[in-house]
Amino acid sequence: MSDGYPAWLREVRTALSINSQIVLYGNVRDVFLLPAPHGWEPCDLQTGLHRVLAEEGYQHLVVADPVAGLGVLPADPVTAKAAAEVVQRDNRPPWGPWKDKEGPLGALCDVIERVATADGQRSAVLIEFASRLILDPGRLDPAEHAFFARSDRLSRVAYPKPVPTDSRPLYNPIVWAVNNERDLPVWLTAGNDDVRKIAVPLPEFGVRETAARWLANALTGYREAGEDDRHELERRLAEQTQGMTLRSMMAIARLAARMRTPIGEIDEAVRCYRVGVHDNPWRASHLRGRMQHAAENIASRVKGQREAVQRSVDILVRAVLGLSGAQAGGNVSRPRGVLFFAGPTGVGKTELAKELTQQIFGDARAYTRFDMSEFSAEHSADRLIGAPPGYVGHDAGGELTNAVRQRPFSLLLFDEVEKANPRILDKFLQILDDGRLTDASGSTVYFSETVLVFTSNLGVTAEEYAIQREADPLQAPFTRDELEVRVRRAVEHHFTTVLNRPELLNRLGDNIVVFNFIDAETAAEIFDVLVAHVHERLRAEHGVDLRLTEDVRRQLLAGATRNLAMGGRGIGSHLESALVNPLARELFRREDLNGRTVTVTDVREADGMHRVSLA
Repeated sequence: MSDGYPAWLREVRTALSINSQIVLYGNVRDVFLLPAPHGWEPCDLQTGLHRVLAEEGYQHLVVADPVAGLGVLPADPVTAKAAAEVVQRDNRPPWGPWKDKEGPLGALCDVIERVATADGQRSAVLIEFASRLILDPGRLDPAEHAFFARSDRLSRVAYPKPVPTDSRPLYNPIVWAVNNERDLPVWLTAGNDDVRKIAVPLPEFGVRETAARWLANALTGYREAGEDDRHELERRLAEQTQGMTLRSMMAIARLAARMRTPIGEIDEAVRCYRVGVHDNPWRASHLRGRMQHAAENIASRVKGQREAVQRSVDILVRAVLGLSGAQAGGNVSRPRGVLFFAGPTGVGKTELAKELTQQIFGDARAYTRFDMSEFSAEHSADRLIGAPPGYVGHDAGGELTNAVRQRPFSLLLFDEVEKANPRILDKFLQILDDGRLTDASGSTVYFSETVLVFTSNLGVTAEEYAIQREADPLQAPFTRDELEVRVRRAVEHHFTTVLNRPELLNRLGDNIVVFNFIDAETAAEIFDVLVAHVHERLRAEHGVDLRLTEDVRRQLLAGATRNLAMGGRGIGSHLESALVNPLARELFRREDLNGRTVTVTDVREADGMHRVSLA
């Protein structure tokens, strides 16, 4: 800040001689730090605007508020009287809520016309909360259209004028403060050189660092800390509040002071402000203990994927330590962990995601799954972040943003991501980079405490697998190294050539986890696990102890592993058809099964239907 004022206020000062009306849009509801005799002073927009105008010789700033009515700055009797002489109409007091036989907008337009065309003194009008003047800028009623038509004409007929105390020709400007530039009719500002649109941005790093220095005095231990520790705190607070307003920074400082957060742990106050939860599961002492044995525990349930399990656990250990993206510097708002599971279908990608959830959060159900095949249409992005205002369901929010808002500490599973529309994948760029996403209502949702898991079947299709298996049933179709190269090339080709989204692949980095094919030995282990599930269900539901003869087991295993192209799902499907369905049919005919042992002695297929014999 060259003279201490934000850039947008300096641009307002420049516009006074060349533009009759100014539209301020964007971060207009924030607090702004302006220079003061003993440091910095927090000011709102109208106070900051008044200070700049006063330095340029403007006697007063009339503030028009749709709710509070008319006011004036500075708020003293002398100034109020001078302003009243400018905006007085029919000898009635102009202050207070607008009342006029032509309606409130007619009365307001009379006021701004009188100010803009006043002779002999510098005056300005700020129309606060101008976004709330009308319901829909695209559908104006006659009174609204007349108001903006008069405003449009006024912007073109007003001229800069000198005053007795200042020979410079300056406008008496009309300043509109809106959330979005589209909150005003397009025809008012489009192609109109007399109306300047000035964006009020979120505070940049230098401003946030200044604010951090100003706020830090209230933090526990700041005054006692050394100079280097103070600078480190200020830098960290500025870095961790990227994309936030100064109002948010002030709220974080109040929260840290109330929680007596040490200056070395200011990130805890930022995290608490973002997610609204004081407890941090990522720092729980039992989590480290679970992660030390996570690889062994998961491998006992996800069969044949030793390399994938170990790679995933390594990435999550990094997440637990808070080192994800550490090489990129101070941006700690990225997701805690990102994994991209790639490989054949039915090999345990979704199952591994569930097991990781169990290890991290102690609950295998603490994840939210999105089937990305449901998001193949471009408009389906509305399901993730919510429909735009004015559309059906806009007030319901998005499935993704609602899920993270309700459960900020969770695992998000995006299944078969290659089937999603490329436009939808663009949403993940902001999540992977900044760890946040703005929904359709304008609310920001933070992903900094989540783990993102993407799955994909890119690499080798079931048909290719079947052909390779048919050529040599006893040999795996590819070695581990060949599979790694093949799958990674397929993923790279899909993102760079098919989707034309190399930037998304770049965000994934080295977090691609390649899964093995299911071999014969692993298939037998999966088969035994699935049969054990049937045992457990029968025992729990009906008190029945199920047993298979060795011949029946071998027969079922041979059928289930005859074609491993569909992986574990193929084994489960065969087991359901050959055992579960005929077994259910036979048990349904019997009564008083509780406490009995049922042995399957024979399995046969006839007329396309499997049958079992029980003893």
